Amino acid sequence: MMKRVLTTCPYCGVGCNFYLDVRDNRIVGIIPSKSNTVSQGRLCVKGWHAHEPIQHPDRLKKPLIKENGKFSRKSGIPQNAGKEAIWKEVSWEYALDYVAGRLKEIKDKHGPDSLAVCTSARCTNEENFLMMKFARAVLGTNNVDHCARTCHSATVSGLNQSFGSGASTNSYDELTRMDCILIIGSNPTEAHPIAGWRVRTAIDNGAKIIVCDPRKILPAEDASVFIQQFPGSDIALINAMISYIITENLQDKEFIQQRTEGFNELWEAVKDCSPESVKDITGVEPTLIKKAAKLYATSKKACIMYSLGMTEHTVGTDNVIAMANLAMVCGQVGKEFSGIYPMRGQNNVQGACDIGALPNVYSGYQPVTDDAARKKFEAAWGVGLPKEKGLTLTDMMYKAIEGKLKCFYIIGEDQIRTDPNSRWIEKALDSLEFLVVQEIFMSDTAKKADVVLPGASFAEKEGTFTCAERRFQRVRKAIEPIAGKTDGEIVCEIAKRLGYAMEDNPSKVCDEMASLTPLFSGVSFDRLEANGLQWPVYAKEHPGTPVVHLEKFIRGLGKLIPVKHRPPAEVADSEYPFILTTGRMLFHYNTGTMTRRTNNLNREYPRNFVQINQVDAQKLGIKNKIKVKVKTRRGELIVAAEVTDKIKAGVIWMPFHFSEAPTNVLTNNAFDPVCRIGEYKACAAKVEKV
Repeated sequence: MMKRVLTTCPYCGVGCNFYLDVRDNRIVGIIPSKSNTVSQGRLCVKGWHAHEPIQHPDRLKKPLIKENGKFSRKSGIPQNAGKEAIWKEVSWEYALDYVAGRLKEIKDKHGPDSLAVCTSARCTNEENFLMMKFARAVLGTNNVDHCARTCHSATVSGLNQSFGSGASTNSYDELTRMDCILIIGSNPTEAHPIAGWRVRTAIDNGAKIIVCDPRKILPAEDASVFIQQFPGSDIALINAMISYIITENLQDKEFIQQRTEGFNELWEAVKDCSPESVKDITGVEPTLIKKAAKLYATSKKACIMYSLGMTEHTVGTDNVIAMANLAMVCGQVGKEFSGIYPMRGQNNVQGACDIGALPNVYSGYQPVTDDAARKKFEAAWGVGLPKEKGLTLTDMMYKAIEGKLKCFYIIGEDQIRTDPNSRWIEKALDSLEFLVVQEIFMSDTAKKADVVLPGASFAEKEGTFTCAERRFQRVRKAIEPIAGKTDGEIVCEIAKRLGYAMEDNPSKVCDEMASLTPLFSGVSFDRLEANGLQWPVYAKEHPGTPVVHLEKFIRGLGKLIPVKHRPPAEVADSEYPFILTTGRMLFHYNTGTMTRRTNNLNREYPRNFVQINQVDAQKLGIKNKIKVKVKTRRGELIVAAEVTDKIKAGVIWMPFHFSEAPTNVLTNNAFDPVCRIGEYKACAAKVEKV
């Protein structure tokens, strides 16, 4: 007998809904949900195939303990170098007892802050809440973080300074009715296709599109203005737009006066940043900057859409602040049909941040350093909690190499393939005394672990995801967990062995979250059955909030903060004459863990490649599809060349989905000083024929 289960897509942060068709505890198909307000009956090519990896033969089904290959913390060299690791399947009881025992041993010997937890944007809000509670109430440390550190931590730090909230200001529904959409550092057609469909609809409805990107992405084909800037020059570009807008008296004076502070300081910082003055920095003709600035400033309904092309820089926080400045100067925020859309990369990266899987805040961004907030959580959880901020994911790696971090518990993340400078990450993981990885497939990071615990996919659990428009949506169990337990159950069973009982029923965990978090105190499973709710949801009768900052910003007045151009940590030179930048593709997702196990998707792009401008290729004697060596100061890869006019001269581009040729071997582990995000989008490189 067939049953049909409504749930939320596990890929990007758009939050599409579909039905899983289930027969005999096997998922046999997917049907889009026509009633879902997010996807409206549409799915991207990844969504249509989202069920296929769930039952893949590679799924981990039993806990594993490594019997050999223990690492020396000083040398980072495995004692059985050159030999394949030997894994032993063990029972759940044995594995959980062993993990709990090792965690207790390390905590007792080295203190709580010698341990760290990495939660997962792939897991539900409820599971992330349990993990951050486990770190704080059970292990006694604020060393808890997740992959937002490497993708959108700059959004949280930047927008929070400018607006008082680090999330999208408006709703997807407004996109199709915009007059102008500024797309910068985002490729919605490939990375967020259903949002890209809304942009396409806006164009059909007469909207003008401004695209700013080193590559000529698909929306640029229909753009009124296409700006092809150098990676790492975005602040100079935006400051030049602001300077021109104010010089031409195109700013929204009433909005600036009534809703913002700091205008005089901003003007002092940007008045000399004319479009002409930044030409050498950006590589953009001044007339294009002026045209884009005028179009955005004079449109009645205009928004900014951005993603990792703006955040993954050593100036990621300042990039986000610059966009907030532009929006406020033009009065294009704090109202319907306006605002800033940070396009989140993973299905629940918004929720994992909201739920407090960060080293400095509890759920709802309540600071761990705030005495009142901490006492509230202490009273609810019945234990004393640490008072100091914990380590970011970035700084955990440094502390591991220094020998100060002894133990790492990672759920659903493959740091070796996702973090910049993979060899540095490997060194950090090799330096640990104990590594636990909870995963659904044997990732490269899992191969480094002492214990691997088999997790559960989205189709095997109940809970909620929060998409990029701040919308809580339900995740519903379609089949029983393949390995026997959900991720939340695993965490709770370890906590129990450490002497602390945690509720593992997802609905009750959601209620606990709501009771401790003013931003979503009105959220519960029963209220999410139709189309979910957008936070803030302040009470049980509150309808949710499609647009934030309507009458005033959450911080009161919006803060205009001067930011200045700073070059990337590495710039092109005679030895490494190109700037390497990275991004996503339509057919693949992150490290390829799921899409590379989907035949139809992997068939489209089965291997890595590098895009190079045809002028640069001609100078180097490189022809299309020949093998080339891409090299940076950290590593080298041999991949096929894709010669194209779609990439700016002097820039090369690579996706990062292929473990056989992992692009993050090349990227730079230089970090934003505020949010500690890595600089994936700009590093010096060279290309040679093989």
